Amino acid sequence: MIHDIATRLLHAFDPEKAHRLSIMGLKYGFGPRQLRQDDQVLATELAGLKLSNPLGLAAGYDKNGDVPDALLAMGFGFVELGAVTPRGQDGKPKPRIFRLPEDEAVINRMGFPNLGLENFARNLRARAQRGGIVGVNLGANLDSEDRVADYVTCLDALKDDAQFFTVNISSPNTPGLRDMQSKQTLVELISRVVEVRGKAPLFLKIAPDIADEEVADIIDVVTTYKMDGLIVSNTTLARPDTLRSELAEEMGGLSGPPVFERSTELVRAFRNAAGPDLNIIGVGGVRDADTAYAKIRAGANAIQLYTALVYEGPSLIGRIKTGLAERLYSDGFASVSEAVGAE
Repeated sequence: MIHDIATRLLHAFDPEKAHRLSIMGLKYGFGPRQLRQDDQVLATELAGLKLSNPLGLAAGYDKNGDVPDALLAMGFGFVELGAVTPRGQDGKPKPRIFRLPEDEAVINRMGFPNLGLENFARNLRARAQRGGIVGVNLGANLDSEDRVADYVTCLDALKDDAQFFTVNISSPNTPGLRDMQSKQTLVELISRVVEVRGKAPLFLKIAPDIADEEVADIIDVVTTYKMDGLIVSNTTLARPDTLRSELAEEMGGLSGPPVFERSTELVRAFRNAAGPDLNIIGVGGVRDADTAYAKIRAGANAIQLYTALVYEGPSLIGRIKTGLAERLYSDGFASVSEAVGAE
């Protein structure tokens, strides 16, 4: 309750200052802690990684790897840090984050602000013996002349320091980045990235704005180069007619409930096209047990959220897990994996 109240109080500040304050609070030990073990029905595997539950934190919150252990202590089954780029950068000009409270959504045009690879690696290595499933979202510098090389550099430097990695070519805020989702460019990127991969699973994060006919091409590249799975999906440039906020036309990627339908539709499309073996993390609009369960039944092996925490606070994590366990038991499933794609 105290931490949920703190979440609402942070809305008195602009979004970036609120974000900095929340990171500071976690860094100094003021975050909540899960006090009981997860229900056994929630235990699952993702690309060989053993998770106590399938609910993860999406990339974008802990950009520099400052507080992964505090986030895991809140009850997440896994957390994804970053995005990290080779060189530190400020990102896009401010203001660049906008709350849409009427829609429980957020628009951001951050542009991968972070302190760079050296700082990120130092933070990761400082927690090397602490356990937990921590992933790294890999990005490219805004002014990079060779974006493929940026991904290769980051992965090569960090490949032994995290439990999974994500090649993020789906942010709408780095000009031209989403063009790398085209098959020819994607082949060039992935073929070079896999040359330096370590033993950790490697995911590709895609945008919700891809055309339906691109699904087959993406699966072909991912399977050809033996990547471990997909994260479906990132923020959207679309603006649904249902949006009510006066800030709805701000430039940037839209996240939260308005992206749920399309992102879940894509999870279903990738699962149907790829069959049962491809690992899929479903993200976009997860805000309660029903939306989490819908992603899993559509074909997601695990799920992520971020925007919902802005409005609901950290108690949402426990509520989703409790509700998800209830739904699995009610439908006769003995595990999360049995429900994947059950729709």
